Amino acid sequence: MKRMLTTLLITGIASCLSIAYSQLSVGQVLQEVETNNKELQAAARHLTALKLEAKADNNLPDPTLSYTHQYGNRAGMGIEGELIASQSFDFPTVYVQRGKLARAKSRVFDLRHADLRQRILLSACRLCLDFVSLNRQKDLLQTRLDNAVHLSDLYAKRFAAGDVGILEVNKIDLEQLTVHMEVRRTDAAILQKQQELQALNGGIAVPFIASAYEAADDLPPFDGLLSEAFARDPALLALQSEQSAARQSLAVSKVHRLPDLEAGYRLNTAVNGQRFNGFLVGMSLPIFSNHRQVQRAKAEALRSDLLYDDAAVHTRSDLRRLYSQALSAKIPARVRPYTCPSGQSPSAAKGIGCQTNLHDRILYRSLRLL
Repeated sequence: MKRMLTTLLITGIASCLSIAYSQLSVGQVLQEVETNNKELQAAARHLTALKLEAKADNNLPDPTLSYTHQYGNRAGMGIEGELIASQSFDFPTVYVQRGKLARAKSRVFDLRHADLRQRILLSACRLCLDFVSLNRQKDLLQTRLDNAVHLSDLYAKRFAAGDVGILEVNKIDLEQLTVHMEVRRTDAAILQKQQELQALNGGIAVPFIASAYEAADDLPPFDGLLSEAFARDPALLALQSEQSAARQSLAVSKVHRLPDLEAGYRLNTAVNGQRFNGFLVGMSLPIFSNHRQVQRAKAEALRSDLLYDDAAVHTRSDLRRLYSQALSAKIPARVRPYTCPSGQSPSAAKGIGCQTNLHDRILYRSLRLL
């Protein structure tokens, strides 16, 4: 008896742990996607390569080593040889400015990677909330299907007793068939969402079967929401960093007007015992190589400023529109269906989320923690 109770207790604990493990929260699903997503893994390697490439642009040129062997009259000059070892380098100020440019580019790369990460996690979060909506729809459809089956059986008995006609029976059967088809379409939609989430998770199945929304925060004031969008949206922050990088590139183009330097060692030998050695010093004037580079850098800086201004205007406009829609939506959250406005701007969804209904308000709350 004691052994049986122990076995039942262990089995019950194992079942509870299995259920708890199989029902992941939205945050846990996002952690799984961030770990297993192949695109994010590839982007992380690409990020490392871009940073190394930016640092490599500030390396010294390769040193040069040359030897010349000259033949002449042995009775006179004899054989001469010349060995030259030299190293060219830019003016020291250029390396300082290029180091700043490499750091600015690295920050742009980091923010672009953060933007990609947030977009992928946003897609995963939307899929999770789609699961909740579809599971709730399936529960309602299952209730309707059970009622339709019960009515079909009831009307079949009444038809056999002669209480109702064939038209009433056909209406009930048609309702049962309609609900059954809706259940099948919902199951197909759930399967499609599972496959999409599995693809985002690197081909690994995600056990997410939730059927209830998490509690949504109240809609914050517009000014605070706008400030948060400008302070935390990786896309906007990346454009800001590109502005800094463009200005730093302009500074690099200006200091490239300074001459390139070269220093080295030179050795001359001859058969008759004469030997000459000494230092080699030279410079290269950037008369042609830096032609119009400053103008190009100025154009790039102006372009980055205009891109940021355009993104800021669109973000502010989209957020104002979505905020107005959220304020005008007076349907209670507990009965509000899952709908997402078509044509939503990605810049608004990435940093601030969609604010038009319960589904997207929960999404906004989740994205603030990414």
